[in-house]
Amino acid sequence: MTDTPHSEMDELTWSEDGRRVSFVLDEAIYPRDAILGAAYLFVDRCFLFLSRPADQQVEVRLKPKAALDAAGLEALAGDFGNALLDQVLRHQLAASTGRIREYYMARAFFTTAAQSSIDQLLAELDEEELAEDDLEIAVPWETPSAEGAGG
Repeated sequence: MTDTPHSEMDELTWSEDGRRVSFVLDEAIYPRDAILGAAYLFVDRCFLFLSRPADQQVEVRLKPKAALDAAGLEALAGDFGNALLDQVLRHQLAASTGRIREYYMARAFFTTAAQSSIDQLLAELDEEELAEDDLEIAVPWETPSAEGAGG
């Protein structure tokens, strides 16, 4: 069987040999984390093989665990392309919003506003006068009039 190159997707070229689909991805376009994230999504469906054919390139070979025909391999290539695009977008969003997330996490863990409000609530509880019942135990079935009746 010969490698049949396909370029169904303008930006993503893939090839298949009747048993597997392969991609050579440029890390300048597809960051390594995005490639690995997309590949991870296919571990239940395919055996994955990664290699580095050249500097800044990653080859991903997907060999389906179940036999697929040419249409199935084409669908697998399309699914991988969509997963790769999703992972690239997630990578870009993480990079662009990273400082905001770091700020919110630091604010949540290292500010004293939450601690001071807890201290304030505890101080209010300490100031309450609970002289009527030192143990703070209410007994709903006892009534003062029933004790005095005695009968």
